[in-house]
Amino acid sequence: MAIAKTVARTVSIGHTPDMDDAFMFYAIAKGLVPLRGLTVKHVIEDIQALNKRARTADLDMTAISAAAYPELSDRYWIVSVGSSVGLNYGPLVITRTPTKIEQLSGKRIAVPGLQTTAYLLLRLALPTFEPVVMEFSKIPQAVLDGKADAGLVIHEWQLTYKDAGFVPALDLGQWWHAQTSGLPLPLGLNVVKSSLGRELAEQITTLFSDSIKYGLAHEQEALAYAMQYGRGTDVERSKKFVRMYVNEETVRLSDPCRQALKELFTRAYAAKLIPAIPQLEIIEPGD
Repeated sequence: MAIAKTVARTVSIGHTPDMDDAFMFYAIAKGLVPLRGLTVKHVIEDIQALNKRARTADLDMTAISAAAYPELSDRYWIVSVGSSVGLNYGPLVITRTPTKIEQLSGKRIAVPGLQTTAYLLLRLALPTFEPVVMEFSKIPQAVLDGKADAGLVIHEWQLTYKDAGFVPALDLGQWWHAQTSGLPLPLGLNVVKSSLGRELAEQITTLFSDSIKYGLAHEQEALAYAMQYGRGTDVERSKKFVRMYVNEETVRLSDPCRQALKELFTRAYAAKLIPAIPQLEIIEPGD
């Protein structure tokens, strides 16, 4: 009698071509952790593209901007691991010359997408400005060329902006920390499609948790893998950036960070920037 072969369940997972995401997915990509009966199809796109994909529930699990979650909460559950959280640091508003943030009211500010958490935070901190939407990598040059009066930068530009002669007008991570009496700043989340059911959602979450823990336990090799997405960032800055956004909140969202998510959505709703405050349905990894 022939023994039936077990067919692995294929799941599609979206993540960004950024060093922190690459670090977290290193062990899955290289087959260094048991895949728990799953076959992973990696979809690698920038965060704004993944935000748009999530609107149609295209992927089984995906990275999204925390700001995008309110319109996705009927289709996705939040995964308690893999989040990008700033701890008194975050996206920066940069200018060519020293500028106070209030001086940018009504001015053109280049932003990396209208669904990004960075943009939502800036709207909370500076309610009136003209957003100029573009790819995040083109923002600094747009400021240099005078196409925007300031730029809202994310990713490794948070560490390298001084090299290009920019000065900071506002660190939104520090602003949030001061506004909320020290709450963490949830910038990016991972979400899993609710239609998969809790058992499979937990299975995917557990695999992702295994991969993150493997990367942290093998930092040097995971960092070497991640640096292929570093866009020329040197080793020390790459390590600093990864450590900034692969931290204790990445391993598991803390209670203060869950409170911070509620606070972010409450403030956004009060400012009429989102239509409703979503319920936070959070999936934890299993054993």
